[in-house]
Amino acid sequence: MKTSMVKGSVAAFLALGLSTTAVAPLMVMTQPAMAQLFGQSSEVRIPAGTLITTTLQDAERIVLSPNETLAVTLVTNNEVRSSRGTILIPRGSLIEGELRPTGGGTQFVARTLELRNGRRYTLEATSDVVTRREEVSRGRNTDPIWQGALIGGAASAVLSEIFGSVGIFKVLGGAGAGALAGYLLGGNRRAEVIVVEPEFDLDLRLERDLVL
Repeated sequence: MKTSMVKGSVAAFLALGLSTTAVAPLMVMTQPAMAQLFGQSSEVRIPAGTLITTTLQDAERIVLSPNETLAVTLVTNNEVRSSRGTILIPRGSLIEGELRPTGGGTQFVARTLELRNGRRYTLEATSDVVTRREEVSRGRNTDPIWQGALIGGAASAVLSEIFGSVGIFKVLGGAGAGALAGYLLGGNRRAEVIVVEPEFDLDLRLERDLVL
């Protein structure tokens, strides 16, 4: 009788060992695979309110007229990570959008995020409203404004009216600028432009959760 009990216990132990061995491989499955197995989503959600710091390549500032809308592509200059430290938005990702007139100034409104791997996502994020203005006129030394600047087309038209150098501003419009001290001479005509400093003005906050 005891012999039968011992044999039964050994058989049960062996069966349990085989069962454990069969189940063990499931425990080392990757998280996405487990998510698919159990019908869970593997999407990553970045919550509204998250800060995305950005900059502008190939230009030190943006000059545009107060009522101008200007398409701009920004570049992320810091990573966005999850609470566990996983990189969700790599540094160097592109954010496409536009500067739009609002609240007496201009505000960047994002449309699309393109990660460094080429994947694109709809992005709803905005900057603070920039109200910094500069008065320009003939005879005034506004040289620092133009150096290394991206100048919007509407601003180019206004400035060409003031300085009478249409050809120069057509070339500069939307393409960047150099020193123009030699053209800022004499006259009384004036205008105001909005000056955006990307390093300080164009950090973005998510308006809605971003799902990757």
